Amino acid sequence: MSHHTRADVVLDDRPPAYVELEILHEEDKKWTPKKIALWVIIALIGGISWTMLAIVRGETVNAIWFVFAAVSTYFIGYRFYSKYIENKLTEPDDRRATPAEYDADGKDYAVTDRRVLYGHHFAAIAGAGPLVGPVLAAQMGYLPGTIWIIAGVIFAGAVQDYLVLFFSMRRGGRSLGQMAKEELGPIGGYAAILATLAIMIIITAILALVVVNAMGESPWGVFSVGMTIPIALFMGVYLRYIRPGKVNEISIIGFVLLMIAIIGGGVVADTEWGVQYLTLERTTLAWAVIIYGFIAAVLPVWLLLAPRDYLSTFMKIGTICLLAIGIIVVRPEITVPAFSEYASRTDGPVWSGGLFPFLFVTIACGALSGFHALIASGTTPKMVEKERQTRFIGYGGMLMESFVAIMALVAALTVDRGIYFAMNSAAGVTGGTVETAAVFVNSLGLTGVNVTPELLQTTAENVGEHSIVSRTGGAPTLAVGMAGILHNMMPAWDLMSFWYHFAIMFEALFILTAVDAGTRVARFMLQDTLGNFFPKFRDHNWRAGAWFATAVMVAGWGGILILGVTDPLGGINTFYPLFGIANQLLAAVALAVCLAIAANKGKFKYLWIIALPLAFDLVVTVVGSYQKIFSSNPSVGYWANHFRYKEALAAGETSLGAAQSVEAMEAVVRNTMVQGILSIVFVVLALIVVITAVIEVLKAKNGHAMKSHENPYVESEIYAPAGMFVTPSEKDLEAQWREYYKRHPEKELAKGH
Repeated sequence: MSHHTRADVVLDDRPPAYVELEILHEEDKKWTPKKIALWVIIALIGGISWTMLAIVRGETVNAIWFVFAAVSTYFIGYRFYSKYIENKLTEPDDRRATPAEYDADGKDYAVTDRRVLYGHHFAAIAGAGPLVGPVLAAQMGYLPGTIWIIAGVIFAGAVQDYLVLFFSMRRGGRSLGQMAKEELGPIGGYAAILATLAIMIIITAILALVVVNAMGESPWGVFSVGMTIPIALFMGVYLRYIRPGKVNEISIIGFVLLMIAIIGGGVVADTEWGVQYLTLERTTLAWAVIIYGFIAAVLPVWLLLAPRDYLSTFMKIGTICLLAIGIIVVRPEITVPAFSEYASRTDGPVWSGGLFPFLFVTIACGALSGFHALIASGTTPKMVEKERQTRFIGYGGMLMESFVAIMALVAALTVDRGIYFAMNSAAGVTGGTVETAAVFVNSLGLTGVNVTPELLQTTAENVGEHSIVSRTGGAPTLAVGMAGILHNMMPAWDLMSFWYHFAIMFEALFILTAVDAGTRVARFMLQDTLGNFFPKFRDHNWRAGAWFATAVMVAGWGGILILGVTDPLGGINTFYPLFGIANQLLAAVALAVCLAIAANKGKFKYLWIIALPLAFDLVVTVVGSYQKIFSSNPSVGYWANHFRYKEALAAGETSLGAAQSVEAMEAVVRNTMVQGILSIVFVVLALIVVITAVIEVLKAKNGHAMKSHENPYVESEIYAPAGMFVTPSEKDLEAQWREYYKRHPEKELAKGH
């Protein structure tokens, strides 16, 4: 597209494409009595809530304090800390065009309304982690998980997401691996590329596996999730060709259609044909997800991916907000202690290992996630309208994911502790029946826990299941907790079973959006990597290259997915521990690249913003990896478990622990070997990246010529507000642009095309 000079702008009667920086700074500094009072109230609510959670800590604690503590802290973190980072480290410039504007191709690079893009980005980053991790972390008590989810996101997770998004946008939307190669040189760069590609395949496979497990044998889930695809296609065409720019209009239409799909799923699930044709085996669903992932990654982003993710965000944020309202209305009392018996032990029945470092690894995406860095350097930077929007989308999007994690934690904490351990302990130890599970849970010797077979059976019947014993993985427990809260909010309507199945379907929809976005990002990453050897692959308009790269990455995660669904022990047992550590190692890689970029910008005074979360994450992941690789405890160490089963097989044993057959024992031997080898590879690659990043920082500090790999400056010709809500200064400019588009409707149609 052509780019105008300042004189052309005047002749074209176009308003300015940005609000002057002086006006923005003046707005920031303007503290009215009303504004001061508002922030004092927010701070007081936060202070009281944290006092109730961390200091008062009676026998029970009311769940509303979790909601108030989280929301007030998020507001303060976003308004003050993220603004500090924007002013001191990133310094966005709305006079400058983004890649979505100067490289617009209508496929991958497309100017996208900030609200739609926030929805796409949030839907893409919010996968299994914030739903599953906090539920599993509840084993340790409520306080450790709560502190890490909230403090971790403010100082680590949201910082990483924002910085990677901004730096990638300034570099034409380049992938994390490609940025690493430019900033760290060939050794660190290729280590980062290998790490990101390998970890991306593992992460996407795990996300897909959780989706398949959630939708397996569930016609409701299959129908409702499947219907989001044609709805999204309609939204994409509507917004691009039928009513361009009418975001609010299509939002209402999309929301109504989504509600029809959700309610319709419940109706279909009760029909004979629905049960016959939509009750799918996990292998069939796996192939369906693989085919969908390929198609979603090669279609133009405006047609399916962006509208579907935006649509899913209604469902995600709407359900989480409904859950928050339910907690405030019902005010459930939580009997789980601040620190449970397992906080000082390593033999927990839900997951093994000490509070440090495995709590941080288990919670994963709710506080810090390397996967987000791949989205923030994948689809999102190619769709941003204006530079200042990156704070709202990157930092703000991660805060919303953290809130999801807090709601998941609270939902799990409201579940009776006896039921919680019966659901999340492996079938090999519970025995799989309500009688044996009750005996097992009561034998744990937990204070105040006395579960009966009748309680376990009644709970299963209330949610419409045959059994809830050993429904591991976190998702079913979250569904039981959500169903209980939402049912108690409207007790007159006997909807416990409805809310449970609604929650299961919600989880499947929640995670599938991360699979499709992850596949597209994986395609970008592979194209960038191959472009180092075959420059033609760098041309994202080359469809043959895009199709080839997509096919390779889908084959990678699809192959692991098929292995997972056919694993006799259930693939989640094999890959989730590896997923947690790999994800956090990827965050260390992303933060290391950001550290080198900030140093090359000369921002030495503010490197601590990146260095602190990087150092903490590195300690957690290296210690965790060391224990997983070298621990002699079979419940913790991969290799210890590997040789335990290998020796048992050699001795002629036919069952051991949770493995009740020779085939299952052989699967454990094979899977632990894969876990052990990949753990070594991942930690070595991550350490190489961090070491090369530190070397680059020291070089820059010692006066070596600092290089900039940002794309050349191009002046922007479009305008858009920076956040969800329009500020007074933006309101005036927006009115001028509305008048301009009335005079030149063809300009609005051409925007971003």
